[in-house]
Amino acid sequence: MIYNNLLFFLVAIFLFTMTSGTEAPQLPFLGSMVIFSILLFTFDRIAKRLYAKVAGDGSGAYFDTEKRLSLLALLFYAAALFSCDIHYYLSPLSLNGLFPSFINIGGLAFFFLFLLLMWRRAKPSYERVFSRKYTGGTFLSTNTKANLPIVFPWIFLSLANDLLSLLPFPAVKTFLHSEAGEYTSFILFLLLLLIFFPPMVRKLWGCTPFPKGTLLDHLQGFFKSQRFTAKIFIWPLFEGRVITAAVLGIFPGLRYVMITPALLENLSLAELDAVMAHEIGHIKKKHMLLYLFIISGFSVLTGFILEPFTFFLLSRSSFYALLGFTGLTAENLLTVFMAVTILIAMLLYFRFFFGYFIRNFERQADLHVFKALGSSHSIISAFEKIAVLSGNIRDLPSWHHFGIGQRIEYLEKCEQDKSWITRHNRKVWLSLAVYLLILVIASFGRNLLPTETWTKGYEEKYTEFILDQKLLREPDKALWLGIAGDLMQHKKMEKKAIAAYDKALELEPSNPKLLNNLAWLLLTSDDHTLRDPARALNLARLAVLQVPAGYVLDTLATAYWANDFKEKAIQTEKQAIFADPEEGEYYRIQIHKFKNRTYLSSKAEKNIE
Repeated sequence: MIYNNLLFFLVAIFLFTMTSGTEAPQLPFLGSMVIFSILLFTFDRIAKRLYAKVAGDGSGAYFDTEKRLSLLALLFYAAALFSCDIHYYLSPLSLNGLFPSFINIGGLAFFFLFLLLMWRRAKPSYERVFSRKYTGGTFLSTNTKANLPIVFPWIFLSLANDLLSLLPFPAVKTFLHSEAGEYTSFILFLLLLLIFFPPMVRKLWGCTPFPKGTLLDHLQGFFKSQRFTAKIFIWPLFEGRVITAAVLGIFPGLRYVMITPALLENLSLAELDAVMAHEIGHIKKKHMLLYLFIISGFSVLTGFILEPFTFFLLSRSSFYALLGFTGLTAENLLTVFMAVTILIAMLLYFRFFFGYFIRNFERQADLHVFKALGSSHSIISAFEKIAVLSGNIRDLPSWHHFGIGQRIEYLEKCEQDKSWITRHNRKVWLSLAVYLLILVIASFGRNLLPTETWTKGYEEKYTEFILDQKLLREPDKALWLGIAGDLMQHKKMEKKAIAAYDKALELEPSNPKLLNNLAWLLLTSDDHTLRDPARALNLARLAVLQVPAGYVLDTLATAYWANDFKEKAIQTEKQAIFADPEEGEYYRIQIHKFKNRTYLSSKAEKNIE
């Protein structure tokens, strides 16, 4: 359940952080409250009905119902985020922007409201299945504390970022916002997490010290023989009736092995040693650190694809066609696209990519029994018992562990041929090496993507789309018509460009920019049937009277040249040099062209090309 709940909370956090607040609410506060109350009431009715069906079907039915309702809670939570303006009404929590993490924590609390309703309805079924009575408040508190460790790292990191941003030291803040500072703060965060997380989890999960006696002496002796140090605790997971164990913590003084009572009651000493060898294997193979490495890698990979993917979307004509169809703004549609993309990527990453490593780490821990005990007979025996006592789950598949049957089969294969142990260890380290290579490429290989091409395509298409929208709203405004003419000229849609300039000049007949741009197009159009040197000369003269800038004088000089006034063309181009000396080299090239070539010969050469 822990791994499934991890995915649920990741999605909940993502949904809230990706749905930004608005400057004004869509609905008044009372309307938002009514909608949210309806969502809570509907979810509560569904939870009551589903848990009523669990009855005496056992723990498997109970856990399946909890998983289905957790997924449904996500859907109801998403509906609340998009309809109830939760961001807007939580905004005062940030204390004028000083602690934005308070808004995020408050937003996650709304997801917990749905979970609290689920647990409230789960209580009667839980009591029947696990034969334990709770008060309503205690049951809700127990479930909340069981799930807090999943979200605690995110809460801790969010608060830490807020506090660091409040430091009154500009140099420190500048360093923290640099790439080196971000890595440094992340490493410090991981160290603090490794120190404080294990004891916090142990306390929240209600673990108690293992009672003194011969069994504790036996386990401590086994640990010593394995050169392993850890404190041992009783883990009352689901009233201690789940047959499992776990290890937490990197540092020996803050490392805990947690064992459920059901495991102690049903396994022999040899089988218990084998399970402990499995947990020791996790530590020996550094799986805790590798989990953190793989989880943090997701942010590197998303950083690699996020910006390029944004430009890729914006450079697609289909994106703007969808904009026109939906009526959304470009920003809103892009947010939807990015949110859906990242959500899918996150689910795929943790469900399959992270799941791949978890499964293979578990198999590595299984194989450690060969080093610790010499054979796998005891752990195979333990697995067979666990499968039967947990409801005949031997052949039940699992995304985060191999199925018990699969684990047993691989251990038996290794009993026959020990080389399979080496093969699996090699597979794990090779997979990690490939993953590291992917991260390195993602960190330093952005230039491998055609981002510049997409950016240029995005700029043109985005400008064209915005311009189309402006022309629809203000079809008689010369500014938008002029910009449309410029864009069409750039895209070689010259006939449409001339029409746009003409319409703009009807509205503003003395606009120098329009006069100059149309004159230049009439002189240089690739479609020679559109050229009109005589009209271009008149337009350029009018433009120069108002703005005698270098580029306008260059247009007039070209118009003189096109109309066989060579001397005037040269003289005007010299005035352009005087008006704009920085572009003098270009104007001198123009003068050389006017002296040595004719406009008609230039047109002929263009045709040959």
